[in-house]
Amino acid sequence: MSPRRSRPRADDSQNARPVTGGTWLERTENHGGEEWKVRAVAGDSGKSYRCPGCDQEIPPGVGHIVAWPEWGGVDDRRHWHRACWSNRERRGPDVLRGRGAPRY
Repeated sequence: MSPRRSRPRADDSQNARPVTGGTWLERTENHGGEEWKVRAVAGDSGKSYRCPGCDQEIPPGVGHIVAWPEWGGVDDRRHWHRACWSNRERRGPDVLRGRGAPRY
């Protein structure tokens, strides 16, 4: 059996993703009855962030999601783990911390 290809070939145009103007970099999603702007980031800013979904730290260098209300500004941006953002509807409003988790 031959190994799988992880990248599309140059002549394989049906699998190519858009380079500019694509909606996969920034999109609008509905969460809690509001429209949210959602952007995937590489996490190369050198900062760590606290995920509002699980209340755990997102270390520098880890790709994650930045989401903010459509009406909001820079101060309203929140950094989420990808899994926490995709499971946000199933999470309850109360986040229970573990015994060793810091309280911020």
